[in-house]
Amino acid sequence: MSSLLRPASLADAPVITDLLNAVDLIEIGRGETDLHTVEADLKHPETDLQRDSWLAFEGERLVAYGLLWDESKGERIDADHYVLPDHQPAGERILDAMEARALDKARANGAERAVVHLHLNVAPTLDTELLRARGWTVVRRYHVLRRALRPAEDLPPTPPAGVLVRSCEPEADRVRVHQLYQAGFAEHFDFQPRAYGQWLHDIDADRLDWSLVWIVSAEDLGDVGFLIARDDREAMGWIRSIGVLREARGRGLGGFLLRHAFAAFAARGRDAVGLGVDTANATGAPELYARNGMSVHYAVDTWEAVLK
Repeated sequence: MSSLLRPASLADAPVITDLLNAVDLIEIGRGETDLHTVEADLKHPETDLQRDSWLAFEGERLVAYGLLWDESKGERIDADHYVLPDHQPAGERILDAMEARALDKARANGAERAVVHLHLNVAPTLDTELLRARGWTVVRRYHVLRRALRPAEDLPPTPPAGVLVRSCEPEADRVRVHQLYQAGFAEHFDFQPRAYGQWLHDIDADRLDWSLVWIVSAEDLGDVGFLIARDDREAMGWIRSIGVLREARGRGLGGFLLRHAFAAFAARGRDAVGLGVDTANATGAPELYARNGMSVHYAVDTWEAVLK
């Protein structure tokens, strides 16, 4: 039976969340997707849900979901794709629609091709042979790391000499974190520059507890690093981003920020904290996280298709 395909709406967020958690259960052993995360995706300012989202149903059951967005305003297009393992034809129909729409968006931007990126678990429910047959290849691997927290041991660290840390509740400090983020991540793979308003959406700022966002400064250099954490995930506390400017690396500031976040989550009663890292990160981040007790929870591949 052919699956029914239609665009998503914000009202579909609960059923999409259920699908994503069913996929999580298969891929990583437990559901770790929260409703508000799906809602934030559906509200993405670079997404027109009528043309950039797809739901595939078998009867009343949602079996596949796709979403497309365009932050580059050029050739680079991003996509999400989820499908239950026994419904590959529905997943392929969504891939057909996603690829066609991605090429249309890139051409509307003035590009001659679309370079589409899709993040998938290393052992996904989507048939990767289907992707390879369509010309998709893996171009990057990320690890989602996890660390258990121990309230009696994860206490606030002493700052290095000449170092101060502050939370970012004032608006001026939020603007400063955005500046540090843009500077700190500019050299990273697949970075897309984002204006302040766009970035606020990217980090789902409406739901962000800004007391869990910190700036670190050094007396000789001023503000040189930041950490953005959030406590609205059911599965664990989450470190969304951490960065130290190039001129301040090698001073132990990244480790200090990590331990500062660990202590904050432990004090809130969290039993674990997680984050994601590019395994090819050139700044030494994977080694930093390992030194601070973080280990691999699961791995994600970035798949790329070049469409003309």
